[in-house]
Amino acid sequence: SVSDQVSSPTFGIVNHYENQQGDLFYHFDFYRLDDPSEALDIGIEEYFYSGNYCWLEWAEKIAAFLPEKFFLIRISTDSETKRTLNLQHIKDAS
Repeated sequence: SVSDQVSSPTFGIVNHYENQQGDLFYHFDFYRLDDPSEALDIGIEEYFYSGNYCWLEWAEKIAAFLPEKFFLIRISTDSETKRTLNLQHIKDAS
């Protein structure tokens, strides 16, 4: 578990978190990304292949840069009080 308070990286694209064991986690929010190549400017590939967990919001904005293997979590709003989670392991993003 992460002991830091988790928040959406509103102004920056990425936030770093560390759990009690010293493991790093990266949280990306690509909502405000205008051009997918901006993700390359922050070194997205280095984060993805660092061996650390990367959590992405609005990942469809950088679809061309996603790794071949990832775990997709979709949250659908069914009503004001009900949500549906769809979990899918993607083995080839192409």
